[in-house]
Amino acid sequence: MVTKEWLNLTPQGLYCIPGKFYIDPVDKVESAIITHAHSDHALPGHHKILASPETIAIMQLRYGKESTLHWQSLSCFNSIVINQVKLTFLPAGHVLGSVQVVLEYAHNRITISGDYKRRFDPTCLPFATLPCDLFVTEATFGLPIFKHPPIENELKKLLDSLATFSTCHLVGAYPLGKCQRLIKSLRVLGYDEPIYLHGALVKLCQLYESFGISLGELRLASTLDAKSSAGKIILCPPAALNDRWTRRFGSLVKAFASGWMQIRARAKQKSVELPLIISDHADWPELLTTIEDIQPEEIWVTHGQEEALVYQALKEGYKARPLHLMGYEDED
Repeated sequence: MVTKEWLNLTPQGLYCIPGKFYIDPVDKVESAIITHAHSDHALPGHHKILASPETIAIMQLRYGKESTLHWQSLSCFNSIVINQVKLTFLPAGHVLGSVQVVLEYAHNRITISGDYKRRFDPTCLPFATLPCDLFVTEATFGLPIFKHPPIENELKKLLDSLATFSTCHLVGAYPLGKCQRLIKSLRVLGYDEPIYLHGALVKLCQLYESFGISLGELRLASTLDAKSSAGKIILCPPAALNDRWTRRFGSLVKAFASGWMQIRARAKQKSVELPLIISDHADWPELLTTIEDIQPEEIWVTHGQEEALVYQALKEGYKARPLHLMGYEDED
């Protein structure tokens, strides 16, 4: 079975000893494998980065091409051998370009999930399962209370509210992944009106479209005022929900799309009137389903509610341990 002889937990993150690389390191390193482009997983400044083409494009948009000396891309379902370690990318279903990292060495197979979800998302490839010896899984929503409703139900709340109240609806959404998923899902539901964007969301939406993900007509929210914003959907980063920037729209309904909106105190804290429980992470049933699908001999649980999932895995007969990795946020 896998031992610390070839996969080790260090202050910088998970380190593959024979491969001489880190997976999603939390500090600058010589060689980094990046699972996806959220900033808590994709730091600039590494000497070498291996990631999906989409993740590299997003990182270069955010940090510049010069932020890393050597970029190397690998598409999903493709493999590369690094110092006798076979590395394969499988889709994680989290955001555009998100991957699981599959490592094969010394007759063992390890899958490092990165962040993932099992729900359908029209903006990224769905999570792929592969049996392995060790599964390193996230547990952002690793408590039995977290059971995310279908996104269609949550967006229907938004559209029903829009039909009931003539004011504009300001929706907080994280710039990478959540924003584009909301837009595309609204289009799938038949909403074909222009959707208005805070300036901070524009470039990533354009990048998604450059990868073939059509988002329909998008306009700048800065072109609206209190009168013209009535009945419109405006997307903004969560931090802008209570910013002075919102005053230009006059009366409005504040919504926030996040898995954390299941916790009423979080919605109240952010003065959210319309909480939308929409997550890009696996909820508790999805975490358990994934473990059942993969059937690993051992499970390592990281960045989230580790103890509950470890307890459940042990109860079901798996070997399991928490990793207590530091440096990852609960963005969702």
